[in-house]
Amino acid sequence: MEAELPTLYSFRRCPYAMRARMALLIAGVTSELREVKLSDKPDAMVTASPKATVPVLVTTEGIVVDESLAVMRWALGQRDPEAWLARCDDALIAANDGPFKHHLDRYKYSARHDTDPQDHRAAGFAHLRLLEERLSGQQQLSGDVRGFTDIALFPFVRQFAHTDRDWFAAQPIPRVQAWLTGHLASELFKRAMVKRAPWAEGDAPVLFPEAEAA
Repeated sequence: MEAELPTLYSFRRCPYAMRARMALLIAGVTSELREVKLSDKPDAMVTASPKATVPVLVTTEGIVVDESLAVMRWALGQRDPEAWLARCDDALIAANDGPFKHHLDRYKYSARHDTDPQDHRAAGFAHLRLLEERLSGQQQLSGDVRGFTDIALFPFVRQFAHTDRDWFAAQPIPRVQAWLTGHLASELFKRAMVKRAPWAEGDAPVLFPEAEAA
């Protein structure tokens, strides 16, 4: 039996889940949201995707999409009102998801990784300088309006910036800082970050986004 809505397993603060939720929002795809407690992952999610990392989207046909970029592309394949797919820089996204994420984790979670946070902060900052250059003469990473690349990178730059906000604010990257501030203040991000209680089997469905009041 097919589900009436796609099911999205998500974790509010996860940057991968953030970008997936923002793509679903802009595409106008309504799903059943199941907020995951990472220390107690629901059996239904692990059964759907044994790698057990968020986001996991299960479509109405039962297809499992369990990579965040794939969720974004699936959503925008349904509807892409801002033409995000036309502004997708695969190389820049790969640099973000690979080297930058590596250094971000070892900067933010240095005790867990037993690393020197300043070394990894410096390596991560080198990536931000590339973004600063990219933003010269344009408002977003792939032009003057937001697109796939911006939303794919933004949650990770946010996480880097919030690790030491005073240090980040003092750095000579005004374009990146303004770009980040703009996305943080966007209605899209605010809608993506609404708090919800962790889901448990038997709970009433929670719609994402919530239905508008009549």
